[in-house]
This record gives sequence, structure tokens and C-alpha cells, in this order.
Amino acid sequence: MEHALYHPELGYYARGESCVGRAGDFFTSVSVGPAFGQILARRFLLEWCSLGKPRRWTIHEYGAHDGTLAHDLLDALQQISAEAYQALIYQIHEPLPMLKLLQRERLMMHQTLVSWPDASSQIEPLPGVIFGNELLDALPFERIEWCDGNWHLCRVGLDAAGEFAWQLGEPLIADGDWEILAKLGCDFPHGYRTEVRHGLDSRFSNMLRWLSAGTMLWLDYGFARPEYYHADRTDGTLRTFQKHQGGENPLDLLGGCDITAHVDFTAVAESALRLGCVLADFRSQGAWLTHHGREWLLAHDGHEHGKWSRQFQTLTHPAQMGSKFHVIECSWHHPRPAISDPRILERLALSACSTGSSH
Repeated sequence: MEHALYHPELGYYARGESCVGRAGDFFTSVSVGPAFGQILARRFLLEWCSLGKPRRWTIHEYGAHDGTLAHDLLDALQQISAEAYQALIYQIHEPLPMLKLLQRERLMMHQTLVSWPDASSQIEPLPGVIFGNELLDALPFERIEWCDGNWHLCRVGLDAAGEFAWQLGEPLIADGDWEILAKLGCDFPHGYRTEVRHGLDSRFSNMLRWLSAGTMLWLDYGFARPEYYHADRTDGTLRTFQKHQGGENPLDLLGGCDITAHVDFTAVAESALRLGCVLADFRSQGAWLTHHGREWLLAHDGHEHGKWSRQFQTLTHPAQMGSKFHVIECSWHHPRPAISDPRILERLALSACSTGSSH
């Protein structure tokens, strides 16, 4: 999956063309229009204020695609607070040269604020925000299968015709990278397949070193663990997308289609807690956007209100993006740390004792 999506020349995301929108392979919240960036800008402005309006602050974006969301967000921030805009350093973490080129072209109007650090860059940690929209679902994962009372790794091999095919590997032991297996239980039908992502701790740890204080925020489609690993979800959430057509075999069209799986938000929360973060929010995208965008939307009337209202309704529709997508916020060394609401813990199926070391 790592090579199929991120190989610098042959990978799906390295093709030099936008995969998002009507002419691409899938829609995102950004495709709906700039309303999404408008609301994010207001949430990030609120963060800047809660951090004490520092003279220098930062936003780190991961998974910026062609830079459209960064453009919408920075346009909005420039309009609503010149002070916050001028104090901002916007940093995009992009390993693929073709996407970086698209981002530079899209963000010419904001070029004095935007930079593209790499893994070796020496950056002074600043207060601010780390975020990504639909990044976590595209992180590589392992596929596993419940067979004869054990979990087995699904490996990629060759069939008799020399074509890529799934092959069942050895039984897995519920320790180390596979500790999550002990939490899943064993009440699964034979042949049940699902996914597990490793390495969130190291990924988040590398990200948080750029931040002296603030919030890590992820927007994506997914579930809390009990729903993700429900016994009725017998084939997991692995999907491919090409020209807005969904598929279930990622071994076809390697490099030519998107490969994705839903996010286990309980795993995201557990990782953030282990690193010392505090859970500040977890709710559906519809509820989150309504909370942060209501006043902005009501401030418009006439044609402007109609335009923004249509975009807002699409983003928050309870049968589509509003309920399928979720937002999780994790505070990091925050001067005004949030205390995890018991309702957040309940939604993520986390016990209060499991978060005690982080408060």
C-alpha cells in the first residue's frame, strides 16, 4: 500500500493530477466549496486566541493534496483577522514533488506565509495547530482475517497465473504491534476480515515535535472501535476508488486507484493519550461544523447566505458527510487545557482510568 500510493514516480498520489473533485476519483469536504475552509479558519483563529494571541504561531497541514484547502483557509483568515494572518507561519508537510508543485502554484497569493519543511528541517516549535483532512484513512494498514480461532495476517502473493492474490499468513500473537488484538475479543465469524493500522505513536510523536503548545485535529471518516470491529462488518472497510467508482480489490490497478480504510478513532485517541495529549473533542463532522460555523453562517443574508448555506448543508447532511465523517481534537501542552468530557470517552469506548496519566 505504501508503494501503491506514495511511490515518488509510480504511486497514485504522485501522478501530478488532482484526484479530488468531479474530474478526479473522489469527493472530499474541500470539493464542496470554500465554506469548509471558512469554518476551519474560524476554529484555528479561536485556537490562536486561546493560546494568548502569540506574535508568532503556526499551522501544520498534512495531506494537503493540491493546496485548495490551505488556499481557502488562508483567504478566510486574512479576511477575518489581519493580525492573526500576519503572525502565522503555515507549514505543509508534503513528500511528493508533483503535489508540492501544485501546492506552490495554488498558494502564490500567500507565499510569504507558506513553507514546505522536510523531515530533516530544523524548525523552532511554536504554538498552533497540527491538522489533516482525510489523511489518516490513507495511511497504510494491515489486513487481517479470523480463521480457526486465531487472527492471521493477509499477505500479498502470486496465484497460479502469476497475478497478485491474497494469501493467509501465520497466526498472530496479541502483543507488541498486535496488542490491539486482545482488545477485539474473539466473537467473530470464520473468514471475518478487517484492518489494523500500526505506527500512530511514532507518526504523531514526529508531528508534535513541531508544536510547543496547541491542538492536533483530524477530520476523517471512521468509527469508534466497537462499531469499527462489529461482528457484522465481515469484510472490513477496505475500499478503492477510481472515477468515483468504489471497489474492494486493492490488488487491481496498483498505482491507478486510491486505496483507503476507515479510521479507528479509538486508536487515534489512545495514541494521543500515550503521548501526553488531552482529548478535547470528538463528534460528527455535522455537529462540529455546526458548532463552529453557526454564527458565521447566520451573519450572511441574501445571495451570500444562499451560497454558503448550500455548501454548509452538504457538509453537514446527516445521511452523508455530516454523520460519516468525524472530528477529533487533542490538546498538547495547552495553557488552557480542556478536560476530557466523559461523553467523549463514552463515544470512543475509553474508560476514565485509561486517560488518567494524561490529565
